Amino acid sequence: MKSDDKAHARVIHQTLKRQVAQYGNRDFFRFKEQVFGYEDFDRESDRVAAGLQSLGIGKGDKVAIVMNNRPEFLFLWFGLSKLGAIEVPINTAHKGDLLTYMVDKADCRLIVVESPFLDRVEPVLRDLPKVENVLLLGEPGETLPALDKPNADYRQLVANKGIYKEEEVLWSDPFIIMFTSGTTGPSKGSLMPHNYALYMGECVIESTDYDDKDCLYNALPLFHGNAQLLSTMPALMSGARMVLAERFSASRFWDDIKRYGCTEFNYIGGILPILLKADPKPDDADNPLRVMMGGGAPMDLFDTIEKRFGVTLIEGYGMSEIGLPLMNTLKARKPATCGKSRTDCLVRVVDDNGDERGAHQSGELLVRPLKPYCMLLEYYKMPEKTVEAFRDLWFHTDDYLYCDEEGYFHFVDRKKDALRRRGENISSYEVEKVINSHPAVLESAAVAAESDMGEDEVLVCLALKPGARLTPEELIDYCQERMAYFMIPRYVRIMAALPKTPTERVKKYELRKQGVTQDTWDREKAGVKLKR
Repeated sequence: MKSDDKAHARVIHQTLKRQVAQYGNRDFFRFKEQVFGYEDFDRESDRVAAGLQSLGIGKGDKVAIVMNNRPEFLFLWFGLSKLGAIEVPINTAHKGDLLTYMVDKADCRLIVVESPFLDRVEPVLRDLPKVENVLLLGEPGETLPALDKPNADYRQLVANKGIYKEEEVLWSDPFIIMFTSGTTGPSKGSLMPHNYALYMGECVIESTDYDDKDCLYNALPLFHGNAQLLSTMPALMSGARMVLAERFSASRFWDDIKRYGCTEFNYIGGILPILLKADPKPDDADNPLRVMMGGGAPMDLFDTIEKRFGVTLIEGYGMSEIGLPLMNTLKARKPATCGKSRTDCLVRVVDDNGDERGAHQSGELLVRPLKPYCMLLEYYKMPEKTVEAFRDLWFHTDDYLYCDEEGYFHFVDRKKDALRRRGENISSYEVEKVINSHPAVLESAAVAAESDMGEDEVLVCLALKPGARLTPEELIDYCQERMAYFMIPRYVRIMAALPKTPTERVKKYELRKQGVTQDTWDREKAGVKLKR
């Protein structure tokens, strides 16, 4: 394929068009009892494109999506692609300042919000002057409220013939702004090109050997890159079927896998330990699942999952900005590793001076692509952060790994202060920002504490202002109104003072090392329930 042909063909909606030409209206994805073929999907996203264009949305415009998993999310994603517009998926748990920051930072002109999340979006609309319209998606027959901003009903907007003015969209054009976890500052919006989405699909297909006889179970939230790029795109590109679930449910998981004949599932976070918590059954391995793809499973868990459920685990290493530079494959696999480096990128492991590390010597992983438009274009409106990430013309992951003598990479630790809980990236900076805003708090530090689920729990250490009083329960109540539920600390340790360096920096490494001490309050042991 010539370069100019690639530039036009390797875009998201053109991928759908090619599958329509090959498969017609063969089933593509199922949601509950609804089944959509390739032609159905193409037609519905045409209607979204036409409706959004009638609101003035065009190439380069940003549209925030606050929505659970449902077909309309997919139609919006591909409809925006057809206009050359840019989706900004927002975690549905976000509220308050962080929600405002993300929508405003991304320059969103429109917010599409599912009615259950209006209580989060409506209070911040006055603080979003760039937002011109709100598109409301309710259930059939639901009466939607009047808002301070001009608004429209999604169902009425897409009740059209799907005719719109087509835009020239190239593989280098951005299709999404994905907000990453801020570590030493606010969350950064990764601006990603169309070819990145196709490249991610190819990485997954090559590693797992998907084809049009497979069926992918997609239970992760569509506002995350995993569900869009590691499940939806490889399913579409391989001609496989996809089952879209509302959310991951351990109690429904195996029933759904068997009912729909699913052959693949992508896991994150604590999903594997959750699946193992169920009482073993003699027929646990009697299921159609052949591959589970994810990362971070320790060897003992790795072996237990494979033997008990009769599946093959394929693991890799990646992040939103760079895709999947390290992958195991069905043909070349070493359990409990991140796999080998892909041939279409260069990787290095270096010390703090930038010198190459040897086998089994840990250091920071650096990445450089060998193909165009296969990673982020920039951190949106953060040029200094973009330059910092690409210093020395290598992308710096801020993660420590080492490579063994066989060329397989092993994850060691995060260089960042980010936390990861139940598959969610959490910014310590943003947790601390909310807690420090409490009138009784002098300063705080959010660090990771060990979890029996294999990831992190949020531990907040804080010092109070002189004479101030604050109970952990009061702090949790304060947090519930101002941050997503998964960011809310499990552990609270109120200290006389936080440990500091001579330059007055908090010694987070010391707090992490101390972990959960005797004077640390545990939300779960106290029986405090969170609102979602």
